[in-house]
Amino acid sequence: MTSGLWNLVLEGIWVTLQLLFLSALLAGAMSFLAGIARTSRSWIVRFLAGLYTEVFRGTSALIMIFWVYFVLPLAFGWQLVPLWAGTLALGLTYGAYGSEIVRGALTAVDPAQREGGIALSFTPWQRMRLILLPQAVPEMIPPFSNLLVELLKGTALVSVMGMGDLTFSANLVRLALQQSAEVYTYVLLIYFVIAFLLTRLMRGLEKRLKAGVGRTSDGMPAREAKRTATAGAGAGAAAGGAAS
Repeated sequence: MTSGLWNLVLEGIWVTLQLLFLSALLAGAMSFLAGIARTSRSWIVRFLAGLYTEVFRGTSALIMIFWVYFVLPLAFGWQLVPLWAGTLALGLTYGAYGSEIVRGALTAVDPAQREGGIALSFTPWQRMRLILLPQAVPEMIPPFSNLLVELLKGTALVSVMGMGDLTFSANLVRLALQQSAEVYTYVLLIYFVIAFLLTRLMRGLEKRLKAGVGRTSDGMPAREAKRTATAGAGAGAAAGGAAS
């Protein structure tokens, strides 16, 4: 492969990473906004958040990209560049999936924690910020990690707009070289490496957040984990002494 073709692939990787970063930011914001709204006491807020979730979760991401890029200009008279069209479509779509992650993690917090916040006369926002979110966020990281990898793979859909992402650039290289097997194998490996690095990063974030609330990576309280390890070591030493 010539240097010019390699540069084309590298530019495609850069575009994919930009799209991934921007759409992940939007998806994360919509996940927390809609997820928290779905736990609201107001039925109107819950209805609107649920409507957003069901609409974007129930439609194809590919068709949403088509709609944002081709239909919105007809309705509003302005055209989004492919990067922003892809960011909007993917961010809103995957944010709908993420909202269920946030809602589920918040509702899984021990009700006694909520009651404790009420007993301390915390406002709903204080209970959310000081009690619920610190405990719920670490539990969101594993499913968010999976969703981020799915988002990475979803970025390939923007190639239908002619956007020069990794998939679109690789297809141009394939046409130039007439070597489908080699080119697409390289592309698979590149996507795998990016996904692997993302999962490592998210796993490190999960450990850090759980350590911040006194829990181990498997969800066990740190004190209990230490006590279990100590008991196991003591039992092993006793068994060794008996054997001798």
